[in-house]
Amino acid sequence: MGEGAKTLSETITLAPNPVNKCFGCGGDNPGGMKLTFEQDNVNRRIIGRFVLGERYQGGAGFGHGGIIAVLLDEAMGKVCRFREVRAVTAELVIEYLKPVNVQQEIIVEGRETEQKGRNIFMVGEIRDTAGTVLARGKARFVIIAPK
Repeated sequence: MGEGAKTLSETITLAPNPVNKCFGCGGDNPGGMKLTFEQDNVNRRIIGRFVLGERYQGGAGFGHGGIIAVLLDEAMGKVCRFREVRAVTAELVIEYLKPVNVQQEIIVEGRETEQKGRNIFMVGEIRDTAGTVLARGKARFVIIAPK
C-alpha cells in the first residue's frame, strides 16, 4: 500500500452522532430512533440489527410503514459513505412484502447498485433472522457535496 493510503478495518460501527438531529440516526434528537449500523468495508454494504419495539408499531403489533421506510432510507443513505460524498434522497420506493413484528429482531441492509453522474442508485432489504425478506427498497440519491 502506498504512503499516505488509509487502511480501513473490515467493519466500522456507525453509532448515533451526538450532535446530529437526524430522526433516524442522530444522537441529538430526543424523539429520534438513534439507529446504529455497521459499515462492511469488504462487501461495501451497511447493516443494522434492530428490535423496533411497540413505540414504532402500526396496527396489530407490526412495524409502521413509515418506520419501515425510515429504516431502508437510513441504511441506503449511509452507503454514500463509501463514495465520501454527502447525498440526499431523491426517490424512494418501498415494497412491503410481509409484516414486520416489532418484538422480533430484524436485519436491515443497504448497498449501491450503480452511479450515474451525481445519481447513486441503492437497494435495501429488511429480513427476519431466518432470512425471509420482509420489505425491499430502491432509491436514488443525489450528490450535493463532497464530504
